[in-house]
Amino acid sequence: MAIIATTFAAIVSIPIFLLSAANLFPSAWIHQPVRFIMNVLRTIPDILLAIIFVGIFGVGVFPGIMALFIFSLGLLAKLMYETVESIDMNPLEAIRASGGNTLQVIWYAVIPQVLPQFVSFSLYVFEVNVRASTVLGFVGAGGIGLLLQQQINFFNFPRVMTIIIIIFVAVVIIDTLVIR
Repeated sequence: MAIIATTFAAIVSIPIFLLSAANLFPSAWIHQPVRFIMNVLRTIPDILLAIIFVGIFGVGVFPGIMALFIFSLGLLAKLMYETVESIDMNPLEAIRASGGNTLQVIWYAVIPQVLPQFVSFSLYVFEVNVRASTVLGFVGAGGIGLLLQQQINFFNFPRVMTIIIIIFVAVVIIDTLVIR
């Protein structure tokens, strides 16, 4: 769940965070509505999204993926548009002055400056999603949380402890990747 949701959210967030950056699209008619929508999505807790999607699609993994996707999309877009707004504007101005269009400015001046932060933020969101998927399973949104809940209901505490250790190790490994 966390891998799929984070991957799709990272891909979909690229045009969204670019449109949200005031230094790339100075018109308030462009960046303000996109920011507003992302702010609204980010304020809805992932567990509430999971409950809504379980009600719509039923119990399973898909509602969990959708909840994590929407939460991740809002979070990544926010982190990245702030990153884009803090980049060095000199390369952008140089490409624009030499006749470059908006796509060339983004490809040659923006992406090289924000790519390391994008990868880092994506890994951070993946880590958050791994932890959140544990909780989402308790409301029927699938994932490892559903497995954990089943084992707790069966009073199979050795397996519960094994699942908890696996989750802990996975989060520590992901956290180690984010730091590097």
